[in-house]
Amino acid sequence: MEQLNWQKSTYSGENTDCVEIASDGELIHIRESDDPAIAITTTKAKLTTWLQAAKAGEFDHLTH
Repeated sequence: MEQLNWQKSTYSGENTDCVEIASDGELIHIRESDDPAIAITTTKAKLTTWLQAAKAGEFDHLTH
């Protein structure tokens, strides 16, 4: 796999403990900056579906 260009949200500011994301064609890689050796990989379509569900509040019960 080629070197990935990891990015974090601008909302993170100077915080070094955040979630980072990288794209590799149709694949999306997600990791925590404090443990970069571990990453999960999904497709753009699956991540889009998950984000839409999160925005709709489908996972809110997990954080309350």
